[in-house]
Amino acid sequence: MSGSSVYRRARTVAASTTAFTAAAVGLWTGLGSVSAHAESAVPSPDHVVVVVLENHAYSQVIGSSSAPYINSLASGGASLTQSYAETHPSQPNYYAMFSGDTQGVTDDSCVTPGFSSADNLASEVIAAGRTWGSYNESLPSQGSTTCSDGDYAQKHNPWFGFSNVPTSSAMTFDQFPTDYTQLPQMSYVIPNLCSDMHDCSVSTGDTWLKNNLGAYATWAASHNSLLVVTFDEDNRLSGNRIPTVLYGQPVAAGSSSSTRYDHYDLLRTLEDMQGLSTHAGNASSAQDITGVWAS
Repeated sequence: MSGSSVYRRARTVAASTTAFTAAAVGLWTGLGSVSAHAESAVPSPDHVVVVVLENHAYSQVIGSSSAPYINSLASGGASLTQSYAETHPSQPNYYAMFSGDTQGVTDDSCVTPGFSSADNLASEVIAAGRTWGSYNESLPSQGSTTCSDGDYAQKHNPWFGFSNVPTSSAMTFDQFPTDYTQLPQMSYVIPNLCSDMHDCSVSTGDTWLKNNLGAYATWAASHNSLLVVTFDEDNRLSGNRIPTVLYGQPVAAGSSSSTRYDHYDLLRTLEDMQGLSTHAGNASSAQDITGVWAS
C-alpha cells in the first residue's frame, strides 16, 4: 500500500462520524435547499473559481522566478505548503478532486461521456439549487465531448464523465464573463495543454494566469470571492507534492498552512463553502482547509 493510501486509511478511520438552465451563457442550477454549513471554519464566498495547472512540483513553482504572478498570489493570499495529489497520471487526479474518487480511471485515455452517475461537486451544487459551470480553454464548442482538438484534451475535464452533469454546463473559456457577478457560484477553469504548463513552460502558464484571471483575482479581493490555483500532480519526482494557492477577500493575506492536504480535502472544503449537506466519495472523510481564512 502506498504512503498516500496509508495516510488516507488512517485519516478515514480517525474521521468523525460526526437541470435547469439559469441563463444563456450556460450556468446550471437545480432545485433543493442549501443546508447550514457543516463546518463553521470555512467562509462562504459569493463566487469560487478553481484553476488547475499541470505536472509541476511545489518547488518548481513556489519561490521560482519563472512564476512571479503565482507567487504574488501566494504572498497576497495563502499557500498550502504540504498539498498533495492522489496518484499518476493526470486524469485520475481530476476525477479525484471533482468526485472524491478516481471512478476506476487509471490512465489518460478518453472516457465514454456520462459513464458514471456518482455524486460529484457539480451534481451536488446543482441539487442544492446553486449555480455551476466550467470554462475550458480550446474546447471546440460549448458542451463538446470530443476527446482532443489541437491543444484541448478531454482528459482534464472530468465533468464529461458524469451523466448527472449537463454537458452544456461545460463552456469554452471565451465564455468566461467579464462581469464577474455573472459567474456561477462554483466554477472550474481548465487551461489548454500549453497554458496549463503541460506542454509549455512554467513562465507561459504563469503569464496566462495573470493575463486571463488576474482581473478576476483583483476583483475577488474586494467582492467576497475566491480564486484557487492548484495542480493535478507533480513531476513524479517530489512525492506528488504540488502548489496550491488561495486568493481573495475570504483569505488572510500572507498566510500559509503546513497541514497536509490533498485533492479530497480541497473537494470537502469547496463543498462546505457551498453549504452542501452531502460530500462525494472520499471527501466524506476528508478535512476542511483551515488556518488561512480571514476572521
